[in-house]
Amino acid sequence: MATNYAVKEMFYSLQGEGRHSGRPAVFCRFAGCNLWSGRERDRATAACTFCDTDFVGVDSDSGGRFQDSHSLAKAIDQIWGGGGEDDRFVVLTGGEPLLQVGDELVSALHDLGFEIAVETNGTLAAPKLVDWITVSPKGAATLAQTAGNELKLVFPQANLDPASFESLAFDHFFLQPLDGSDLKSNTAAAVAYCMRHPRWHLSLQTHKLVGIP
Repeated sequence: MATNYAVKEMFYSLQGEGRHSGRPAVFCRFAGCNLWSGRERDRATAACTFCDTDFVGVDSDSGGRFQDSHSLAKAIDQIWGGGGEDDRFVVLTGGEPLLQVGDELVSALHDLGFEIAVETNGTLAAPKLVDWITVSPKGAATLAQTAGNELKLVFPQANLDPASFESLAFDHFFLQPLDGSDLKSNTAAAVAYCMRHPRWHLSLQTHKLVGIP
């Protein structure tokens, strides 16, 4: 696991999706993914073709290369800043954060009092001491992380049936409408599915609705 880290960006905002929607958090977006290069020329042949996130390079706000877990944890702590000492929450995302996140970073963040959430495509196993695991399956990629706190399925995806995930050991199951030109119809389809299958709840990208990062 990485002893140095490539981070695309870090920022303080509200969680926009899933069970923690509306909760203040520092977002640490790691560069790189194992399902798509991030280059448009590779999108059509990627395992994940619909990603709407820029995770290439380390050139965005508060991004960069961090030589060890303590320097990255300190940078996250500084971004939390005025959030105070209580309910410190960090979301490790990407790209695919588990290409870089391991026990050392988790321990360093816990030492600073953070509750740690990871948002992953599930193809790699998460460190055991992560506090909140969100798995978002992509295409035909095989899941290595088959248990966690929430499974958040972007919907619809071709040949991917939500029912196929219901035997997995997650506490919460969310459908999130696929963004893009068909968002309205995708949202209607997700709403209809949730109403027919009440185990699934609707997740909206509320940060986009209110215009925050």
